[in-house]
Amino acid sequence: MIKVIEAGLLSSIQDKGRTGYQESGVIQSGVMDSFTLRIANTLVGNNESEGVLELTLTGPTLEFTEDHLIALCGADFSAEIDGEPAPLWRPVVVKKGSTLHMRFSKTGCRGVLAVAGGFDVPDVFGSKSTYLRAGIGGFKGRALDKEDVLPIGDPGKESEAIFKRAKESPFTWSVSGAYTDSVYSPEFIHVMPGLQFDEFTEESKRTFTSSVYKLSKQSDRMGFRMEGEPLERTVDEDILSEGVSFGTIQVPSDGQPIILLADRQTLGGYPKIGQVASVDLPALIQKKPGESVRFKWVTVKEAQQLFKKREQEWQELKWIMNKKLKEA
Repeated sequence: MIKVIEAGLLSSIQDKGRTGYQESGVIQSGVMDSFTLRIANTLVGNNESEGVLELTLTGPTLEFTEDHLIALCGADFSAEIDGEPAPLWRPVVVKKGSTLHMRFSKTGCRGVLAVAGGFDVPDVFGSKSTYLRAGIGGFKGRALDKEDVLPIGDPGKESEAIFKRAKESPFTWSVSGAYTDSVYSPEFIHVMPGLQFDEFTEESKRTFTSSVYKLSKQSDRMGFRMEGEPLERTVDEDILSEGVSFGTIQVPSDGQPIILLADRQTLGGYPKIGQVASVDLPALIQKKPGESVRFKWVTVKEAQQLFKKREQEWQELKWIMNKKLKEA
């Protein structure tokens, strides 16, 4: 088990999200950065969609009541285990009685902590993900709080093998910084035209990709509010509410774009100028309030090619990680 000494700004259990229920008004939720979810779980021998602890801006302080195998990925919270630096992007054994302490993130906004065996919390609509507004999923349907005690599931054979090797001789390698930089530091966030793209003025279409937008402080897991040059439509009519997805870019009457994220509603009634390409969602969600974002229009085919290339890179990385994890 893991005891929460300090909870951090917003720490909650998330997995790949709950799918198949949006037609009934149940949102998907899930981890904001699926890239870190997949890597962290692979590093500890879990299924890559297993639930993790998602950390936001300021990480928690945790006490381990048993030996555990963990992996920290994503934002750099200057993590320490009993006063010693805790490495990112690799499997780490934390001994019984040890304390993991994290601070305000030096780089990035969100990180994840994966534990071998995952968090032993109930599935709600097929997912361990916490939906904060409805109070369902995760640990008692809420963000972590001081004195919470998190139950851990039984590690599988793969996790046990990695755990044994790491106890005998700690892993000294980690996922390449060059690889993570390529994911988190694109020059532009690629976006595809949205359903109401043609209803926006030509000037607005150019403005959206030629100017710089900043992430507003009024942003959360539901959506990022962007601040910059307002966007205008050529028509004044309202639209019927339509289905939305992770990365949908809506433009309300004030002209400031809103990018919908993991805890988005199931339907949206604002006109949609664009859709963030899936390949760049991890880079987008690592932005902190006040940081700048630049966008670039791409076609659906171009976005698919970028995503396919990223998936090929992931499969290559996963193969390398599994090879390293099996080495004595």
